[in-house]
Amino acid sequence: MEGILPLFKPAGLTSHDCVFKLRKILKTKKVGHTGTLDPDVTGVLPICIGKATKVAEYITDAGKAYEGEVTLGFSTTTEDASGEIVAQKLVDRTITRDEIMNVLDSLTGEIEQTPPMYSAVKVGGVRLYEYARKGIEVERPTRKVNIYTIELLDDRSEFSGETIQFRFRVSCSKGTYIRTLAVMMGELLGFPAHMSNLIRIQSASFKLEDCLTFDEIEKMMEAGKMEEVLRPLETALSHLPKLLINDTVAEKVKNGALLKIPEHLNNSNGPIIAETTEGLALAIYAKHPNKPGLLKPVKVLRNEIV
Repeated sequence: MEGILPLFKPAGLTSHDCVFKLRKILKTKKVGHTGTLDPDVTGVLPICIGKATKVAEYITDAGKAYEGEVTLGFSTTTEDASGEIVAQKLVDRTITRDEIMNVLDSLTGEIEQTPPMYSAVKVGGVRLYEYARKGIEVERPTRKVNIYTIELLDDRSEFSGETIQFRFRVSCSKGTYIRTLAVMMGELLGFPAHMSNLIRIQSASFKLEDCLTFDEIEKMMEAGKMEEVLRPLETALSHLPKLLINDTVAEKVKNGALLKIPEHLNNSNGPIIAETTEGLALAIYAKHPNKPGLLKPVKVLRNEIV
């Protein structure tokens, strides 16, 4: 069994829980997820199976999109609804739509974020959530992330009440903490805040409508139809630049040969896919660090040409 399975992750399970459950359903050990989703978060979690586990990191590195809800009025230890309240300031004024739109505009583009204490980021070789569970506060590294777009999913012109909720849709780079983004929205509006709901609606090229639930996967497995729903590993690489190769070059690629950089890829600094004219991805290449003008194989995906 080989391919990518777009899973709809339910609330209450970690990404690792999902992998463990799928290993049992699919009766195979070679299963890997494509980036951690918090237990409370639902939505798109592409799962790589068999040889497709080789491309998991390229889905993880691609952009993501989410729909979330921010609640103004109190913040929590985890920056989401599962944490304990740490600060509270009831909303004592009407907030206008223009204020919220200005805040969303100010958070669009490259911004800096400090990962929450309850996160999987490592400091000194230890994950932050392990420190947090012991009540230890440590200095956290600030990181730069890109917020491509933020859209307000609420048509109200004014927002009032002791606590205020509004929904938003965000498209962003890898490494973005939407929990932290919700807290930043609150800070800019003058109130403690937390993310009260979140669903991931896209990961790389995989969208919500592509996803299957665990129940649907079990039924497909029982019916012997899993091969019909698994996506080829090429779908994980669709956002990356391609180098089309003929059969002669393909034989060399299988054996890890260096390739000349074609003119149209001179400005590509990231991974490049060596792909046959039939659309089969054979290997992932990158610019050679010591030999200008040449591409070096990073990972051979297939040793045979089908």
